[in-house]
Amino acid sequence: MRKLLFLSATCLTIWMAQSCANNTKNPQSETPVDSAQDVNASVKPVDEKSSSFAVDAADGGMMEIAASKLVQDKSQNERVRAFATMMVNDHTKAGDELKALAQKRNIALPAELSTEDKKHIDDLSKKSGRDFDKSYINMMVEDHDKVVKEFEAASDNVADDELKSWARNTLPTLKVHQDSARAIKDAMNDRK
Repeated sequence: MRKLLFLSATCLTIWMAQSCANNTKNPQSETPVDSAQDVNASVKPVDEKSSSFAVDAADGGMMEIAASKLVQDKSQNERVRAFATMMVNDHTKAGDELKALAQKRNIALPAELSTEDKKHIDDLSKKSGRDFDKSYINMMVEDHDKVVKEFEAASDNVADDELKSWARNTLPTLKVHQDSARAIKDAMNDRK
């Protein structure tokens, strides 16, 4: 009950400060990621590096789930479909763990995809056949190359011990995804 009262009071304070301030930001142009980062910067539930990592990890996981769910409707490639199923299952599990950890630590996470990620998903949804499969796998390779580096850095550099532990425990799964996506990409390129 105290946490709920504290969180409510904090949110009310933030809202009042933002509405009273002569702020030049347009609230309609702010993304879910920006909103979560702003709340974390005001409330400071953990250090900035830890909260920033949590927000980015949540956003990236949601994007990978959304892209992978498209595969179920659009792909005819069994290997791509199996990979996408693994992605949805693993990232849903990791996302649930992160949400529980964030709630415990009072870290605000984005509730929906960033504008940029929505655009990527929309662009992907307009493709079909082999072009869709190649675009999806290329997206997964690029994303996992980036994400693995971020999780490796977080495993060493974030100050919050629980987030650091979560990053370390999640990293092996992300490396499996990275290796699998690369192998599928290589197999697709061999079949030109």
